Amino acid sequence: MEQTNEQNENLEFTNRIDLSELQEAVEAIRVELHKVIIGQKAMVDLLIASILSNGHSLIEGVPGVAKTITAKLIAKTMQVDFSRIQFTPDIMPSDILGTSIFNMKKSEFEFKSGPIFSNIVLIDEINRAPAKTQAALFEVMEERQITIDGTTYKMEKPFLVFATQNPIEQEGTYRLPEAQLDRFLFKIEVDYPTLEEEVAIIETHHNRKEVKKTDVIKTVMSAEKVAKFQQQVQEIIIEQHLMQYIAKIVTSTRENPFLYLGASPRASLAILQASKAFAAMQGRDFVTPEDIKRSAIPVLQHRVIVTPEREMEGVTSKQVIKQMLETIEIPR
Repeated sequence: MEQTNEQNENLEFTNRIDLSELQEAVEAIRVELHKVIIGQKAMVDLLIASILSNGHSLIEGVPGVAKTITAKLIAKTMQVDFSRIQFTPDIMPSDILGTSIFNMKKSEFEFKSGPIFSNIVLIDEINRAPAKTQAALFEVMEERQITIDGTTYKMEKPFLVFATQNPIEQEGTYRLPEAQLDRFLFKIEVDYPTLEEEVAIIETHHNRKEVKKTDVIKTVMSAEKVAKFQQQVQEIIIEQHLMQYIAKIVTSTRENPFLYLGASPRASLAILQASKAFAAMQGRDFVTPEDIKRSAIPVLQHRVIVTPEREMEGVTSKQVIKQMLETIEIPR
């Protein structure tokens, strides 16, 4: 047995894609964020994977667990434009997308772009806006463009939406429709910190004195590098039997008696992209079953709906997906 372990340790593989620069950039982002953000490693890694996958993320957690500040700081680590939109019940689609204004001098209408025209857009409390405003995000999130008065405006790359919402307070909120939820690559659930992390948060805040959180963070990556790394992630290799594994996971959500609504093919593509990003973050140019399992819950939990009977019993979509992953045979 000892000899087998020694042989495994001596095994070396050479990547067909040079991922050293990507790995260094990922570690640099982690280092910068952990100057301010204590703990929350899962959230940080999922946000980095979201960027590398070129996918949007929905961050859910109670107030005060660093949802908004983490999204702001991760944007600060990159040399890109950043825009923050606070959703409220009276916000209109034109407040986000922009509107056409009549120019008296030129006697013609001019389009004035809204805050959505940025590289990273943070939408705070996305479920506070009414359905009409939420629907204004459909086209821009899926196709990276908006159409106003018959004219199409393309978003500059990279274009990513990070949205936050509070799962507890429901008064004055508008539940996101399934079509909108499906456009988010990940749903990231943020938990309370541990006792040790809570102590570290207090100490860090005390030692920082009057220095702003954003002033502590340095820029470590350019927009060009982001585009390069996203392209490298696209080239990560995945074997045929692992594609079948992804398909089995997604199709099983449609057959599960605990689920009223299963996942669509968009979920299969999301797991594929996310698993490639996780592989690249670990310096591998190939996907493993562990990458797929790691991707499954954040990709699927907001795309499936538990039956009303099971929901009344306290069963969550996360629990159902975990149970499914345990029953599906892992390919080797």
